[in-house]
Amino acid sequence: MLIGVPKEIKNHEYRVGLVPASVRECVHHGHKVLIETNAGRGIGTSDEDYIAAGAEIVSSAVDVFTRADMIIKVKEPQAIERKMLHDGQILFTYLHLAPDPEQTKDLIKSKAICIAYETVTDDEGGLPLLAPMSQVAGRMSIQAGAHCLEKAQGGSGVLLAGVPGVLPAKVVIIGGGVVGENAAYMAAGMGADVTILDRNVDTMRDLVVRFGQSVKTEYSTLLAIENEVLAADLVIGAVLVPGAEAPKLVSRDLISRMKPGSVLVDVAIDQGGCFETSKATTHADPTYIIDEVVHYCVANMPGGVAKTSTYALNNVTLPFVLALADKGYKAALTDNPHLMNGLNTHKGDVTYKAVADDLGYAYVAPSTAIHS
Repeated sequence: MLIGVPKEIKNHEYRVGLVPASVRECVHHGHKVLIETNAGRGIGTSDEDYIAAGAEIVSSAVDVFTRADMIIKVKEPQAIERKMLHDGQILFTYLHLAPDPEQTKDLIKSKAICIAYETVTDDEGGLPLLAPMSQVAGRMSIQAGAHCLEKAQGGSGVLLAGVPGVLPAKVVIIGGGVVGENAAYMAAGMGADVTILDRNVDTMRDLVVRFGQSVKTEYSTLLAIENEVLAADLVIGAVLVPGAEAPKLVSRDLISRMKPGSVLVDVAIDQGGCFETSKATTHADPTYIIDEVVHYCVANMPGGVAKTSTYALNNVTLPFVLALADKGYKAALTDNPHLMNGLNTHKGDVTYKAVADDLGYAYVAPSTAIHS
């Protein structure tokens, strides 16, 4: 199979779909790999490194999209990239379609086979291709939140850890999954006063086992969210409904009553965000202020630490890339129901139910679509 890797073009996105080690594995399996020139520059990887691994360097994304049987990316294809997709071409990347009707419409029109990292599952019910970026984003959320709390950034001027004789910041994390756990790890490690809200008692029990008394847990109700958010210096939005738009758990009215200079970091922004006032931002202009509350809503947070993120992502995507290339997508999806769950659109059909429901499309079961 001819595998193509374009340079990412989303604002301040420096990750790359395949690192040289992954390219070498693909070549070892008998496949050819096209890499757009300078695709790896953002992680310190040169064209020469890719050539040494067996790749062919091409001068433009047009070359990649025109020639490749399968496109491997990191972020969702931008409008100019979606125009280059063609009938029957495989696209394997993060998509986050539910809050993005324009992208969904374009992918349907392209008739490409679009497989989303974020909806591939595993035997434990987890999302293995989302997990490493959730780990990164969870940890980054505390770094970003601590910075935003500084007075020069519009924050209240509170040091996350406090100092002897001065209380630390109160950090509230809504959602105790991978993002929430990793945010708690960072916040507790920095000495903050940390509370996690969740509705899964088993999840909260596991968090208590991991963190002991350094992290508090509370069952998430409307009243609990209200009380905790109003008391918080920093709120991390870490909720996830796989493949679907994130629920709005913090209202505009509640935000208007928060302490002046408090900070919201919405890690769910890729799926539309869980704060009513959230709107996607970029690393170039990451924050805005509403009702004296600082909002950090960067839609590709892990892109800020591109080298760590790229290698973490390749560690989990490579086996699936090889399966798709070695077997062809129909056999690879049929043989692995977890990979089948990643199929979001197929030759004009919407094959992920949450996307179809959220955006008003007819749903076609993925197994039906690929064998029709």
